[in-house]
Amino acid sequence: MNKRVEKVLNDQIEKEASSSQFYLAMASWAEGEGLSGTAKFLYTHSDEERFHMLKLVKFVNERGGDAIIAGLKTPQKEFKSLESVFRLLLKHEIMVTESINNLVDVCLQEKDYTTHNFIQWYVSEQLEEEALARTILDKIMLINGDNAGLYMFDRDLENATIQTKPSSGGSFGE
Repeated sequence: MNKRVEKVLNDQIEKEASSSQFYLAMASWAEGEGLSGTAKFLYTHSDEERFHMLKLVKFVNERGGDAIIAGLKTPQKEFKSLESVFRLLLKHEIMVTESINNLVDVCLQEKDYTTHNFIQWYVSEQLEEEALARTILDKIMLINGDNAGLYMFDRDLENATIQTKPSSGGSFGE
């Protein structure tokens, strides 16, 4: 495996693992705030991010590289509000998208078309992740602090269909 590609793949492995921990911390906060639907959504999202990490680990190892499982920093555990959680989530997803785009760029520079092809799944996944975060944030903004609206929003998230299969990302309100 090309060493430069291997390095950016290992960087992405760490980002996906950190994402899983970040969403796990958000889920724990939401559960503590009595937002069981939001907690369920975020726990599931944490699992999905871990799946993304594992997919990368297996790919690196199968290609003859050395997947590195790095230690992680403790994620933020306190959040100001549900709105701040989802603003952070969107900001985080945008950062992950930039990282995936960088990975694509390195693959093309190094003419590693096999990895480029593999990474296209992540490109599509990130489109879904950002759209989902924006949709949820838009709904929170519509609530505008209304407790009844917050209750319904939380219940909707609890009932949302979240898929964690390789062919799709999470979706809200299906």
